[in-house]
Amino acid sequence: MNIRREGLAGRITLNRPTALNALTPSMCDAITATLAAWAKDDTIALLIIDGAGDKAFCAGGDIAQVYAEGIAGNAGFAQSFWRREYHMNAALFHFPKPVVTFLHGYTMGGGVGVGCHGSHRIVDHTTRIALPECAIGLVTDVGGTLLLARAPGRVGEYLAATAFRMGPQDAIYAGFADYLVPRETWPALIAALCTTGDVARIDPHALPADDAPLKALQPRIDMHFAGATLRDILNALDHSDAPDFAARTLGLMDKNDPLAMTASIELIHRARGADTIEAALEQEFRFTCRAVEQTDFLEGIRARIIDRDGVPHWRHALRAVPALTVSTLLRPLGKDGLWPHPHEPE
Repeated sequence: MNIRREGLAGRITLNRPTALNALTPSMCDAITATLAAWAKDDTIALLIIDGAGDKAFCAGGDIAQVYAEGIAGNAGFAQSFWRREYHMNAALFHFPKPVVTFLHGYTMGGGVGVGCHGSHRIVDHTTRIALPECAIGLVTDVGGTLLLARAPGRVGEYLAATAFRMGPQDAIYAGFADYLVPRETWPALIAALCTTGDVARIDPHALPADDAPLKALQPRIDMHFAGATLRDILNALDHSDAPDFAARTLGLMDKNDPLAMTASIELIHRARGADTIEAALEQEFRFTCRAVEQTDFLEGIRARIIDRDGVPHWRHALRAVPALTVSTLLRPLGKDGLWPHPHEPE
């Protein structure tokens, strides 16, 4: 990772392009420490975060080691990783100066946690933003449940349950980005931001971003995803008067973990009620802290990332997730919760 100062800007460049800039625990620690220092530094007017390479801003967390440690019986590695990552997410959310993020290519999972809590989020025509955690047996996390809760209507529930990939217009419509700026102008824009420290320099570069497919779909999304539980949503889709939409949506959901989708819907509803990053992250951590030992997470990683056979063996059928299982996974962690104890870097 490349952390430096350029003019009036503090710059953080995620620099693991061969790994699609996937996050590691040490990267999270470095970003958190940098934010704490720069928040108090009057010579830093704004923060710029971007990613190296052409394919991705950040495609998520580096979960290969999480899987290896989990299979070996070390659930504590994943718990430490998520604790450190979520503290970083909160620090970005509350950073007292403008945070300008340049989100090209794949911006998914942990990449959303780095890139989409900023104040000025820039996308280009290559951008694909998603929260695909349910596909690997994990809930939407990194504060993503708060972003989803604040999305228009029930778009948030739809994005979580389907792992739908948003293009630039959709990302702006759903509240994950702010500006569509052609990639070829990014170097000049970054130079101007570093020289002036003035985020108003972004506006002349931005293109209209009105054509959001999600906006056109929202009436159908709101109609089908307004239920209190995943089972309610499935019932609405089963009895839909829009069979094409229902079939496409169920096709996407059929690929994902029923337990993770059920819990994610509940987490979005809780985040909508509390409407703070701390509450969202704490609720997400209740699930992820237990994920290695009590959920489908390791099986999802095996099927999607390690063996890549695409045939995960989920614990529950799509319409048969016990409510008690979800409530147990989301029960308070007590002294092991996210906020009582600051994380300790390894």
